[in-house]
Amino acid sequence: MSDLEAPLRPKRKKQLVDNFVKFRWILVIFVVLPISFTLYFLIYIGDIKSERKSFKQRQKEHDENVKKVVKRLKERNPSKDGLVCTARKPWIAVGMRNVDYKRARHFEVDLAAFRNVLDIDKERMIARVEPLVSMGQITRVTVPMNLALAVVAELDDLTVGGLINGYGIEGSSHIYGLFSDTVVAYEIVLADGSLVRATKDNEYSDLFYAIPWSQGTLGLLVAAEIKLIPVKEYMKLTYKPVVGNLKELAQGYMDSFSPRDLDQDNPAKVADFVETMVYSPTEAVCMTGRYASKEEAKKKGNKINELGWWFKPWFYQHAQTALKKGEFVEYIPTRQYYHRHTRCLYWEGKLILPFADQFWFRFLLGWLMPPKVSLLKATQGEAIRNYYHDMHVIQDMLVPLYKVGDALEWVHREMEVYPIWLCPHRLYKLPVKTMVYPEPGFDQNLHQGDTTYAQMYTDIGVYYAPGPVLRGEEFDGADAVSRLEIWLIENHGFQPQYAVSELTEKNFWRMFDAELYEHCRRKYGAVGTFMSVYYKSKKGRKTEKEVQEAEQETLETPDADVN
Repeated sequence: MSDLEAPLRPKRKKQLVDNFVKFRWILVIFVVLPISFTLYFLIYIGDIKSERKSFKQRQKEHDENVKKVVKRLKERNPSKDGLVCTARKPWIAVGMRNVDYKRARHFEVDLAAFRNVLDIDKERMIARVEPLVSMGQITRVTVPMNLALAVVAELDDLTVGGLINGYGIEGSSHIYGLFSDTVVAYEIVLADGSLVRATKDNEYSDLFYAIPWSQGTLGLLVAAEIKLIPVKEYMKLTYKPVVGNLKELAQGYMDSFSPRDLDQDNPAKVADFVETMVYSPTEAVCMTGRYASKEEAKKKGNKINELGWWFKPWFYQHAQTALKKGEFVEYIPTRQYYHRHTRCLYWEGKLILPFADQFWFRFLLGWLMPPKVSLLKATQGEAIRNYYHDMHVIQDMLVPLYKVGDALEWVHREMEVYPIWLCPHRLYKLPVKTMVYPEPGFDQNLHQGDTTYAQMYTDIGVYYAPGPVLRGEEFDGADAVSRLEIWLIENHGFQPQYAVSELTEKNFWRMFDAELYEHCRRKYGAVGTFMSVYYKSKKGRKTEKEVQEAEQETLETPDADVN
């Protein structure tokens, strides 16, 4: 067997839950989609009402809501009440990780009112927003002004708070870094109820650098100031097919946005947006986009693709046509391009509704898409939830760019999941060591895509049913994820915490750096008030006793040495 050959596996005996999953589309069509559409419409109406309020009124409401949060925190009795959590229901989160930590006794703080765009400052090029503002909401406000966040995560429902406290990326991250790298200030309510504004150069600079990836365990985010950039009306998108083995596909992807002469900051050589989809072990399509004016897009001979219409082919399938017809160029309205993966949830929609990509369905019912991820989670039940953990993969692997080929070969050998999403991002060398950080000494031995101030990484998005599952063979999802995590640790990679994780506490802190995080936990009183990031992220039920013992151990440990 060659290194790339997947191991032979015995056939798996089908169980009752397999039929539940097979016919789940009935529930999705008749229950989940109508409710999702209704919720999307109601949210849209609420967003419009918010946009019509004056800045003064929105700020007044914000100040009043912050006072409520402060008051609520001060009502907590540490000796009687559990650790602080938001009042959001566990199934509402977009991520696939189950929010089991809320099963332990906890003290709820309601942040549901924090969903307003507070201000768009065109002079400072800053958007000040509350944590529950979604990507769909912010682009609806900014794009008509020819402005956008520097990094706009693709799915409409993703929120500012989730992208900051967790992880966020987009096709522009090879220029601007991760979503949190574009934030210039955080407004945080600390454990003692005090409101602070953290920036990279004020007295709370340590907190500023510790917030990303902390999962809201250092304080409650109530607002953020985020960098804006000027944009144009269209995205000129080039689709380029690449064929070869996985290492050759990886090199084609690298060459699509990172000059081999390391001239990475030259806009003439580096596109505004980059992503690649790997469709098989031998085929991929690299996409590069540059902002274009309305006048350029509408020139004679240019093709405009308004892919936001409900009846249009799903984006990943549309891009795949480049494998047959060769390289081509088209112009897509900018906002529609930002949210190109929303309607089909990348390609997860194909598993949820196997026929939803067909023209008849898109034309008749495509306007109901996508189902809300939160409703899918709320209606799946324990059996289906466990089935997806074992028979389905939704993971992102953040790896150094020069190791993408190795990572693709590992995924093919161990999981056989296709398509695979590739999206590059910078990982900056910062004044302090944060939870995620570049390889030590990377700036002394630059690889393709690197600069002296940032190492180029890639998000390898692995989302779908593995090949063995599709063939009816045995597959141990938990074991596969465990091995993926070990591979990441050994290759200085990172696993976003929205996903299901099998990491032990020791391995969690082998993957992430604890020093700054634990320093801020102690300094700002988070220990004993907020759950630690590991216990908030770990798989399985978190008992009150388990969490309290972990917090007490942290309090009794003089130095945060968890490695």
